[in-house]
Amino acid sequence: MSAVGRPAAHESARLHVTGAATYVDDMLPPAGTLYAAPVPAPHARARITARSAQAALALPGVVAVYFHTDIPGKNRIGPIVHDEPLLAEDEVSFRGQAVALVLAKTEAIARAAIDAVEIDYAPLEPVVTIAEAIAADQFHGEPHTIARGDLDAGMAGAAEIVSGTIASGGQDHFYLETQAAFALPGESGTFTVYSSTQHPTEIQNISAEILGISAHRVTCQVPRLGGGFGGKESQASATAAFAALGAFHTGRPVKIRLDRDQDMTQTGKRHPFWSRYRVGFGADGRIVGVEAELFSDGGWSTDLSLPVLDRALFHVDNAYFLPAVRIVGRVCKTNLPSNTAFRGFGGPQGMLVLEEAINRYAERIGADPAEVRSRSYYGAAPRDRAPYGQLVPESRSQRIWEAQSEAYTARRSAVETFNKTSRYIKRGVGYQPVKFGISFTNAMLNQAGALVLIYADGSVQLNHGGTEMGQGLYTKMIAVAADILGVPVESVRQMPTNTEKVPNTSATAASSGTDLNGAAVADACTTLRQRLSTVAATMLGVEPETLVFADGMISSGEQHVAFSKVTLQAWIRRVSLAATGFYATPGVTYDHASGSGTPFFYFAYGGSITEVEVNGLTGEHRILAADILHDVGDSLVPNIDRGQIEGAYVQGVGWLTSEEVLFSDSGRLLTHGPSTYKIPAAGDAPLDFTVSLLDDACEDKVIGGSKAVGEPPFMHGISALTALRHAIASFGEPRQEVSLMIPATPEAILRAVTAARRSEST
Repeated sequence: MSAVGRPAAHESARLHVTGAATYVDDMLPPAGTLYAAPVPAPHARARITARSAQAALALPGVVAVYFHTDIPGKNRIGPIVHDEPLLAEDEVSFRGQAVALVLAKTEAIARAAIDAVEIDYAPLEPVVTIAEAIAADQFHGEPHTIARGDLDAGMAGAAEIVSGTIASGGQDHFYLETQAAFALPGESGTFTVYSSTQHPTEIQNISAEILGISAHRVTCQVPRLGGGFGGKESQASATAAFAALGAFHTGRPVKIRLDRDQDMTQTGKRHPFWSRYRVGFGADGRIVGVEAELFSDGGWSTDLSLPVLDRALFHVDNAYFLPAVRIVGRVCKTNLPSNTAFRGFGGPQGMLVLEEAINRYAERIGADPAEVRSRSYYGAAPRDRAPYGQLVPESRSQRIWEAQSEAYTARRSAVETFNKTSRYIKRGVGYQPVKFGISFTNAMLNQAGALVLIYADGSVQLNHGGTEMGQGLYTKMIAVAADILGVPVESVRQMPTNTEKVPNTSATAASSGTDLNGAAVADACTTLRQRLSTVAATMLGVEPETLVFADGMISSGEQHVAFSKVTLQAWIRRVSLAATGFYATPGVTYDHASGSGTPFFYFAYGGSITEVEVNGLTGEHRILAADILHDVGDSLVPNIDRGQIEGAYVQGVGWLTSEEVLFSDSGRLLTHGPSTYKIPAAGDAPLDFTVSLLDDACEDKVIGGSKAVGEPPFMHGISALTALRHAIASFGEPRQEVSLMIPATPEAILRAVTAARRSEST
């Protein structure tokens, strides 16, 4: 039986639950290992007027203190624009920015010595909000505009226009494993950097640039990540560079691990957005025009903020055809940690704009929001082009809605019946369609490599450029290799991702890890299978094209030979049992200046129904049920995909209801630990949680007919927001627009309920 399309245990599941899985911080340090700790700035913006390491160096166990003048190469990092000093030079731009690096004999000594490094500052007035940045005309990059159609004519013909603003907050990645790295010096000025990163090649390149050496002298290896969610795509670089810098100067191994407080205060988060919009609806309820302006908070440096904004603009349309549209985006520059990639990469923030307008329109006219949504779904030509011009060839939104509409209608009817007899507890139901584009929008990044080795005994070693952060990528890659070679999954060993095995890797991000690396693995395995076919055909006396590779055997009709016997013969006959594979996604291109092109290889779809219950006296809520139908194509490993959908939904709900990132007016993070920052727990998951995979959904352009599943399900959490609005509206008179802040914390819900009750009394 093929390993593809069947449930399988996560390849590290047993290691995870027994505690035997090795993360960077679990690696046994060699003798002489030093520990690094960055010295954080106490101001959001200030000039540095003096530095002294004398007091810190006098402490027992402190080995060295480095400032920016101690960096042998370039004191600049950043994934796109190198605008981030690794160690601050003349000025600090956010509270927590690294000004110096302490090396000590123990982690405790290094952290204690932070306060002994003497830095004098002249504080300056910071900019800490989007509104302040707009007023000060402080931005990263240039505006990005996507437009088509006659917007003025569309709005003039609208039966109803909804206008307003919407703000969505940040979100901390809160991966279980914080940022960590371990650098080992080798012979002849070489270094191996073990890093908890989603982007090994970026770690390799930035470490080399900081040290002033060539990339071939640095190897990056990733054992595994204890979670990433985008937070280790670019922002693992500084931590790794700190370790590499220490190893360079001392010639000793250097280890660094941020504690939870350091990690939350010194790294960026999901981009907060503030947007204003005007949306026109025709007499039939269809969207006829959209005008929107989106502003994101990029923080102090560029990081990935510009492509995050791009994806937000690409996803304002979500599942809806927009005949006339003009969307403009800007990235604001503030004195806060640089915000970065987070699951959805701007897509959720973009979707919220139009979803808010649809909800308000439905509330205003007294219509079912799900029915309103269904009227504007993409469909046949001419309603099959995205605002940026890409063809949407097979929109599955209508098909998914038809599969879920009966269940949704029944839930909504039951909710309204309940609400008629319940004064203090109200229920609500929401429906959310999802259409999410898959690919890196930078075409260059849509490539992957693999190296597959077969040993004479028939065992297989698998290498590729993707990183495992718990999402099950390794499990899927093992299944792909086992399927093509026809061997049991137990015969395939997935190796830790390493830049000396596969060079020039793209980040495991954009939900493309399986698509890219799976195709590269398949390419390498196909090459090896062809070589083995020639050997096996000679052994069996048959033609190579008659051979079948399955269950550890190579067969032709009634004749069989063990895979291991063929590999042994291949070695004896001097047939190479090593092969590289490569894949580049075709047809992805986008012209930023014109706002048009094909930024995505395909789209993933889904639909979700969420039922909530709201306590009108306290503002507390709970999710009673969630029913999700999601399009993953032909799933490579169904239980892995279901797990990703479940986790994405809960994380999306957390962003919208409980995870509130708060800064003081001076730029100090107020929510820097689990006592002040509430991520969803088991009790926040739906009491009744059903996830189904869409049938007959093969995506024939992708490995195994599958589709990406990491990011698209995150947007299902928006259905909980719509359900909350329904419940809140039930406390007031019909046809009242709900004013609900995001995140919808108990305080925000209680304020909205109070406002709804006022409408009832008037």
